[in-house]
Amino acid sequence: MRIGVLTSGGDCPGLNAVIRSVVHRAVVDHGDEVIGFLDGWKGLLEADYRKLDLDAVAGILARGGTILGSSRVQPAHLRDGVERARGHVADLGLDAIIPIGGEGTLKAANLLSQAGLPIVGVPKTIDNDIASTDVTFGFDTAVGVATEALDRLKTTAESHQRVMVVEVMGRHTGWIALHSGMAAGAHAIVVPERPFDIEELTAIVGERFSAGKRFAIVVVAEGAKPRPGSMDLEEGGVDMYGHERFAGIGNRLAVELEHRLGKEARPVILGHVQRGGTPTAYDRVLATRFGWHAVEAAHRGEFGMLTALRGTDIEMVPLAEATSTLKTVPADRYDEAQTVL
Repeated sequence: MRIGVLTSGGDCPGLNAVIRSVVHRAVVDHGDEVIGFLDGWKGLLEADYRKLDLDAVAGILARGGTILGSSRVQPAHLRDGVERARGHVADLGLDAIIPIGGEGTLKAANLLSQAGLPIVGVPKTIDNDIASTDVTFGFDTAVGVATEALDRLKTTAESHQRVMVVEVMGRHTGWIALHSGMAAGAHAIVVPERPFDIEELTAIVGERFSAGKRFAIVVVAEGAKPRPGSMDLEEGGVDMYGHERFAGIGNRLAVELEHRLGKEARPVILGHVQRGGTPTAYDRVLATRFGWHAVEAAHRGEFGMLTALRGTDIEMVPLAEATSTLKTVPADRYDEAQTVL
């Protein structure tokens, strides 16, 4: 077979591990040829690629980012480019394409699959919001980075009797906030799934100081919002890809809590540091398994499918299922977190 692979959307620890796994399984075990499209779907639309052999992927298992580069393509541009993509696939003699990406990438993959292209998807997102898989690679690394930051911030918060408001990634889901907040013993967790009441949050934080504690840590997902009418928050609009821009909930909460509590409050925005650096062992293993199974699915002709972790097994599920809904934090998981803070 001749297989094309690409990485699209935001970068994520473990992308290189998937690329390496695809190449090793395809080349060593099946005698395939693998090419990598550069900068995501843009590379496919422009037939911009490089050959991927064993030398090309040597030493990349532990590297963050992606050796193929990544970018976002506007949905309309991709829809208009379906015939061009189909032509490039034919001209290059490709038998399968393995796109690695999150919600937007997988929706694009489903579009191209429905147009007849031989697609096998691999899910990627640090937000862990793809419903068809128990976990996505990159999530464990992001949670680890956020947890370490929270652990470090506790000491400076206590030294200065401060409230630290730590904003983590999570556009529509609060999985990073939930897990890192629980792991670090944060004193309040704010997630997009449950709009917060500023008076209730102030009371929770204030109780710590009333009990003689010297500091408080609040973890908030970037997409969190107040209950309507409870606190003013500017809208950030949308970017050129249709993604919501956020107005800085971490900064806004720090200002509001300081004003209401009379305690110094500092915002800490972790931002893209959560995406970067060396993937954890867990993410390397999961990414490697995803790559292995994607190649096997391609050889079985299971196109229009996606690798997914179900329990401890890797299963193939339809791309359409993977893009139908987001995996959000359920009420019972949030309630669990509140009982141990």
